[in-house]
Amino acid sequence: MNFRDLEYLIALEELKHFRKAADKCFVSQPTLSGQIKKLEEELNVQLMERSSRKVIFTPAGIDIVAKAKTILLEAKSLKEIAKSHNEPMSGTLHIGLIPTVAPYLLPLIVPAMKEAFPDLQLYLHENQTQVLIKQLEEGELDCLILALLPGMEQFKKLDLYEEPLELALSDKHAWAEQRQINLQELSGEHVLMLADGHCLRDQAMGFCFAAGAIEDNSFKATSLETLRHMISAENGLTLLPQLAIPLNRYQSGVKYIPFNAPAPSRNITLLSRNNSARQVCFDQLATLINKAVQTRLDEY
Repeated sequence: MNFRDLEYLIALEELKHFRKAADKCFVSQPTLSGQIKKLEEELNVQLMERSSRKVIFTPAGIDIVAKAKTILLEAKSLKEIAKSHNEPMSGTLHIGLIPTVAPYLLPLIVPAMKEAFPDLQLYLHENQTQVLIKQLEEGELDCLILALLPGMEQFKKLDLYEEPLELALSDKHAWAEQRQINLQELSGEHVLMLADGHCLRDQAMGFCFAAGAIEDNSFKATSLETLRHMISAENGLTLLPQLAIPLNRYQSGVKYIPFNAPAPSRNITLLSRNNSARQVCFDQLATLINKAVQTRLDEY
Protein backbone atom coordinates (compact mmCIF):
# COMPACT_ATOMS: atom_id res chain seq x y z
CA MET A 1 0.00 0.00 0.00
CA ASN A 2 1.25 3.49 -0.82
CA PHE A 3 -0.08 7.03 -0.89
CA ARG A 4 -0.72 6.85 -4.62
CA ASP A 5 -3.08 3.89 -4.14
CA LEU A 6 -5.03 5.94 -1.60
CA GLU A 7 -5.27 8.82 -4.07
CA TYR A 8 -6.71 6.42 -6.67
CA LEU A 9 -9.26 5.17 -4.15
CA ILE A 10 -10.35 8.68 -3.12
CA ALA A 11 -10.72 9.79 -6.75
CA LEU A 12 -12.83 6.73 -7.54
CA GLU A 13 -15.09 7.32 -4.55
CA GLU A 14 -15.55 10.95 -5.58
CA LEU A 15 -16.27 10.33 -9.27
CA LYS A 16 -17.83 6.83 -9.12
CA HIS A 17 -16.30 6.11 -12.53
CA PHE A 18 -13.04 4.29 -13.31
CA ARG A 19 -12.12 6.23 -16.47
CA LYS A 20 -12.86 9.63 -14.94
CA ALA A 21 -10.90 8.71 -11.80
CA ALA A 22 -7.98 7.54 -13.94
CA ASP A 23 -8.04 10.80 -15.91
CA LYS A 24 -8.02 12.83 -12.70
CA CYS A 25 -5.01 10.85 -11.43
CA PHE A 26 -3.22 11.02 -14.81
CA VAL A 27 -2.93 7.24 -15.20
CA SER A 28 -4.51 4.70 -17.51
CA GLN A 29 -7.76 3.03 -16.50
CA PRO A 30 -6.12 -0.46 -16.34
CA THR A 31 -3.44 0.92 -14.01
CA LEU A 32 -5.98 2.42 -11.65
CA SER A 33 -8.22 -0.67 -11.74
CA GLY A 34 -5.26 -2.95 -11.07
CA GLN A 35 -4.03 -0.93 -8.11
CA ILE A 36 -7.51 -0.78 -6.58
CA LYS A 37 -7.79 -4.57 -6.95
CA LYS A 38 -4.39 -5.05 -5.28
CA LEU A 39 -5.49 -2.77 -2.45
CA GLU A 40 -8.59 -4.90 -1.87
CA GLU A 41 -6.44 -8.03 -1.81
CA GLU A 42 -3.97 -6.47 0.62
CA LEU A 43 -6.74 -5.31 2.96
CA ASN A 44 -8.73 -8.51 2.41
CA VAL A 45 -11.99 -6.61 2.03
CA GLN A 46 -14.30 -5.66 -0.84
CA LEU A 47 -14.21 -1.89 -1.22
CA MET A 48 -16.88 -1.51 -3.91
CA GLU A 49 -19.46 -3.19 -6.10
CA ARG A 50 -18.58 -2.98 -9.79
CA SER A 51 -20.95 -2.88 -12.74
CA SER A 52 -20.79 -1.62 -16.31
CA ARG A 53 -22.81 1.45 -15.36
CA LYS A 54 -21.70 2.57 -11.91
CA VAL A 55 -19.43 2.01 -8.92
CA ILE A 56 -21.04 1.58 -5.50
CA PHE A 57 -18.77 1.64 -2.44
CA THR A 58 -19.38 -0.87 0.34
CA PRO A 59 -19.65 0.31 3.96
CA ALA A 60 -16.07 -0.90 4.48
CA GLY A 61 -14.99 1.04 1.40
CA ILE A 62 -16.61 4.23 2.65
CA ASP A 63 -14.88 3.92 6.03
CA ILE A 64 -11.52 3.25 4.42
CA VAL A 65 -11.87 6.22 2.06
CA ALA A 66 -12.55 8.48 5.05
CA LYS A 67 -9.41 7.21 6.79
CA ALA A 68 -7.40 7.51 3.55
CA LYS A 69 -8.31 11.21 3.32
CA THR A 70 -7.05 11.74 6.87
CA ILE A 71 -3.82 9.89 6.15
CA LEU A 72 -3.09 11.96 3.03
CA LEU A 73 -3.83 15.20 4.89
CA GLU A 74 -1.42 14.20 7.65
CA ALA A 75 1.24 13.24 5.11
CA LYS A 76 0.83 16.61 3.44
CA SER A 77 1.08 18.29 6.82
CA LEU A 78 4.46 16.59 7.45
CA LYS A 79 5.79 18.06 4.21
CA GLU A 80 4.35 21.46 5.07
CA ILE A 81 6.05 21.44 8.48
CA ALA A 82 9.43 20.78 6.91
CA LYS A 83 8.86 23.38 4.22
CA SER A 84 7.62 26.00 6.68
CA HIS A 85 10.80 25.73 8.74
CA ASN A 86 13.17 25.74 5.79
CA GLU A 87 11.58 28.03 3.18
CA PRO A 88 8.16 29.39 4.27
CA MET A 89 7.69 31.55 1.16
CA SER A 90 8.64 28.99 -1.47
CA GLY A 91 7.07 25.97 -3.15
CA THR A 92 3.51 25.69 -4.41
CA LEU A 93 0.51 27.40 -2.84
CA HIS A 94 -3.08 26.65 -3.88
CA ILE A 95 -5.39 29.57 -3.07
CA GLY A 96 -9.17 29.46 -3.48
CA LEU A 97 -11.10 32.67 -4.17
CA ILE A 98 -14.79 33.43 -4.63
CA PRO A 99 -15.97 34.91 -7.98
CA THR A 100 -16.95 38.26 -6.46
CA VAL A 101 -13.40 38.73 -5.12
CA ALA A 102 -11.00 37.08 -7.59
CA PRO A 103 -11.34 39.33 -10.71
CA TYR A 104 -10.99 42.54 -8.69
CA LEU A 105 -8.46 41.57 -6.01
CA LEU A 106 -5.99 39.53 -8.07
CA PRO A 107 -4.84 42.41 -10.34
CA LEU A 108 -3.95 44.35 -7.19
CA ILE A 109 -1.99 41.63 -5.40
CA VAL A 110 -0.50 39.16 -7.90
CA PRO A 111 2.24 41.53 -9.19
CA ALA A 112 3.15 42.44 -5.61
CA MET A 113 3.19 38.77 -4.56
CA LYS A 114 5.43 37.80 -7.48
CA GLU A 115 7.85 40.58 -6.58
CA ALA A 116 7.86 39.94 -2.83
CA PHE A 117 7.84 36.12 -3.00
CA PRO A 118 9.55 35.09 -6.28
CA ASP A 119 10.01 31.48 -5.12
CA LEU A 120 6.32 30.99 -4.36
CA GLN A 121 4.43 29.19 -7.14
CA LEU A 122 0.79 30.29 -7.06
CA TYR A 123 -2.19 28.25 -8.22
CA LEU A 124 -5.44 30.23 -8.14
CA HIS A 125 -8.81 28.45 -7.99
CA GLU A 126 -12.09 30.34 -8.39
CA ASN A 127 -15.33 28.81 -7.13
CA GLN A 128 -18.31 29.41 -4.89
CA THR A 129 -17.91 29.39 -1.14
CA GLN A 130 -19.26 25.95 -0.27
CA VAL A 131 -17.13 24.23 -2.93
CA LEU A 132 -14.01 26.03 -1.70
CA ILE A 133 -14.72 25.12 1.92
CA LYS A 134 -14.95 21.44 0.99
CA GLN A 135 -11.70 21.64 -0.99
CA LEU A 136 -9.95 23.29 1.96
CA GLU A 137 -11.21 20.64 4.37
CA GLU A 138 -10.00 17.85 2.09
CA GLY A 139 -6.57 19.37 1.57
CA GLU A 140 -6.98 20.26 -2.11
CA LEU A 141 -6.45 23.95 -1.29
CA ASP A 142 -4.03 25.53 1.18
CA CYS A 143 -6.07 28.63 2.00
CA LEU A 144 -9.10 30.63 0.88
CA ILE A 145 -9.76 34.32 0.30
CA LEU A 146 -13.47 34.99 0.72
CA ALA A 147 -16.15 36.90 2.59
CA LEU A 148 -16.44 35.82 6.21
CA LEU A 149 -19.75 34.12 7.01
CA PRO A 150 -21.21 32.42 10.09
CA GLY A 151 -20.22 28.75 10.28
CA MET A 152 -16.53 29.26 9.46
CA GLU A 153 -15.39 29.13 13.08
CA GLN A 154 -13.60 25.79 12.60
CA PHE A 155 -10.91 27.46 10.47
CA LYS A 156 -7.98 29.72 11.25
CA LYS A 157 -8.94 33.27 10.24
CA LEU A 158 -6.83 36.25 9.19
CA ASP A 159 -8.82 39.41 8.44
CA LEU A 160 -7.63 41.03 5.21
CA TYR A 161 -9.85 44.08 4.66
CA GLU A 162 -13.32 45.50 5.18
CA GLU A 163 -14.91 46.22 1.81
CA PRO A 164 -17.81 48.70 1.53
CA LEU A 165 -20.74 47.97 -0.77
CA GLU A 166 -22.06 50.76 -3.00
CA LEU A 167 -25.29 51.32 -4.88
CA ALA A 168 -25.09 50.74 -8.64
CA LEU A 169 -27.72 52.37 -10.86
CA SER A 170 -28.21 53.63 -14.40
CA ASP A 171 -26.96 57.13 -15.18
CA LYS A 172 -30.57 57.84 -16.21
CA HIS A 173 -31.91 57.05 -12.74
CA ALA A 174 -33.38 59.87 -10.66
CA TRP A 175 -30.71 59.32 -7.99
CA ALA A 176 -27.79 59.32 -10.42
CA GLU A 177 -26.44 62.74 -9.38
CA GLN A 178 -26.50 62.09 -5.64
CA ARG A 179 -23.08 62.08 -3.94
CA GLN A 180 -24.20 59.77 -1.14
CA ILE A 181 -27.35 57.92 -0.21
CA ASN A 182 -28.95 56.45 2.90
CA LEU A 183 -29.53 52.70 2.85
CA GLN A 184 -33.08 53.26 4.10
CA GLU A 185 -33.92 55.05 0.83
CA LEU A 186 -34.00 51.61 -0.80
CA SER A 187 -37.28 50.89 1.00
CA GLY A 188 -39.80 49.67 -1.56
CA GLU A 189 -37.21 49.62 -4.39
CA HIS A 190 -36.66 46.51 -6.54
CA VAL A 191 -33.06 45.32 -6.50
CA LEU A 192 -31.26 42.79 -8.70
CA MET A 193 -29.27 40.01 -7.04
CA LEU A 194 -26.77 37.28 -7.83
CA ALA A 195 -27.96 33.69 -8.17
CA ASP A 196 -28.05 31.28 -5.23
CA GLY A 197 -24.66 30.03 -4.07
CA HIS A 198 -22.89 33.40 -4.11
CA CYS A 199 -22.19 34.59 -0.58
CA LEU A 200 -22.45 38.22 -1.70
CA ARG A 201 -26.08 37.51 -2.58
CA ASP A 202 -26.90 36.60 1.03
CA GLN A 203 -24.98 39.57 2.42
CA ALA A 204 -26.51 42.10 0.02
CA MET A 205 -30.00 40.67 0.57
CA GLY A 206 -29.55 41.05 4.32
CA PHE A 207 -28.78 44.76 4.00
CA CYS A 208 -31.47 45.37 1.38
CA PHE A 209 -34.21 43.50 3.20
CA ALA A 210 -33.38 45.30 6.44
CA ALA A 211 -33.90 48.56 4.54
CA GLY A 212 -37.21 47.34 3.11
CA ALA A 213 -36.03 46.72 -0.47
CA ILE A 214 -37.61 44.01 -2.62
CA GLU A 215 -35.68 41.46 -4.67
CA ASP A 216 -36.53 41.35 -8.37
CA ASN A 217 -37.17 37.62 -8.74
CA SER A 218 -37.52 37.83 -12.51
CA PHE A 219 -33.74 37.78 -12.88
CA LYS A 220 -30.74 36.38 -11.00
CA ALA A 221 -27.23 37.07 -12.28
CA THR A 222 -24.39 34.56 -12.51
CA SER A 223 -21.71 37.24 -12.12
CA LEU A 224 -21.15 40.84 -11.06
CA GLU A 225 -20.44 41.74 -14.68
CA THR A 226 -23.88 40.48 -15.73
CA LEU A 227 -25.42 42.58 -12.96
CA ARG A 228 -23.49 45.59 -14.23
CA HIS A 229 -24.82 45.13 -17.76
CA MET A 230 -28.39 44.80 -16.46
CA ILE A 231 -28.02 48.07 -14.56
CA SER A 232 -26.59 49.76 -17.64
CA ALA A 233 -29.71 48.63 -19.53
CA GLU A 234 -31.83 50.46 -16.93
CA ASN A 235 -33.21 47.30 -15.38
CA GLY A 236 -32.96 48.20 -11.70
CA LEU A 237 -30.56 48.71 -8.81
CA THR A 238 -27.98 46.53 -7.10
CA LEU A 239 -25.15 46.58 -4.55
CA LEU A 240 -21.58 46.02 -5.70
CA PRO A 241 -18.35 45.66 -3.66
CA GLN A 242 -16.06 48.66 -3.88
CA LEU A 243 -13.10 46.93 -5.55
CA ALA A 244 -15.42 46.12 -8.49
CA ILE A 245 -16.17 49.83 -8.94
CA PRO A 246 -14.11 52.26 -11.07
CA LEU A 247 -12.33 55.00 -9.13
CA ASN A 248 -14.40 57.77 -10.73
CA ARG A 249 -17.62 55.86 -9.87
CA TYR A 250 -18.90 56.02 -13.45
CA GLN A 251 -18.48 53.67 -16.41
CA SER A 252 -20.55 52.48 -19.39
CA GLY A 253 -23.77 54.13 -18.30
CA VAL A 254 -23.56 52.96 -14.66
CA LYS A 255 -23.15 55.31 -11.68
CA TYR A 256 -21.98 54.14 -8.25
CA ILE A 257 -23.07 55.92 -5.08
CA PRO A 258 -21.54 55.28 -1.64
CA PHE A 259 -23.86 54.89 1.33
CA ASN A 260 -23.88 57.18 4.34
CA ALA A 261 -22.55 55.68 7.56
CA PRO A 262 -23.10 53.07 8.72
CA ALA A 263 -22.44 51.78 5.21
CA PRO A 264 -23.02 48.11 4.33
CA SER A 265 -19.77 46.17 3.95
CA ARG A 266 -18.26 42.70 3.94
CA ASN A 267 -15.21 41.31 5.75
CA ILE A 268 -12.76 39.65 3.35
CA THR A 269 -10.74 37.00 5.17
CA LEU A 270 -7.98 34.46 4.60
CA LEU A 271 -9.07 31.04 5.90
CA SER A 272 -6.81 28.06 6.49
CA ARG A 273 -6.96 24.76 8.37
CA ASN A 274 -6.21 25.16 12.06
CA ASN A 275 -3.44 22.57 11.91
CA SER A 276 -1.76 23.98 8.79
CA ALA A 277 2.01 24.31 9.13
CA ARG A 278 2.11 27.20 6.64
CA GLN A 279 0.94 29.87 9.04
CA VAL A 280 4.10 31.93 8.55
CA CYS A 281 3.36 32.02 4.83
CA PHE A 282 -0.29 33.01 5.41
CA ASP A 283 0.70 35.77 7.83
CA GLN A 284 3.03 37.34 5.27
CA LEU A 285 0.44 37.02 2.53
CA ALA A 286 -2.20 38.67 4.70
CA THR A 287 0.09 41.61 5.45
CA LEU A 288 0.84 42.12 1.75
CA ILE A 289 -2.83 41.86 0.71
CA ASN A 290 -4.00 44.23 3.43
CA LYS A 291 -1.45 46.87 2.41
CA ALA A 292 -2.24 46.61 -1.32
CA VAL A 293 -6.01 46.77 -0.84
CA GLN A 294 -6.00 49.58 1.71
CA THR A 295 -3.91 51.65 -0.68
CA ARG A 296 -6.57 51.11 -3.36
CA LEU A 297 -9.57 51.70 -1.09
CA ASP A 298 -8.05 54.96 0.15
CA GLU A 299 -8.19 56.23 -3.45
CA TYR A 300 -12.00 56.21 -3.53
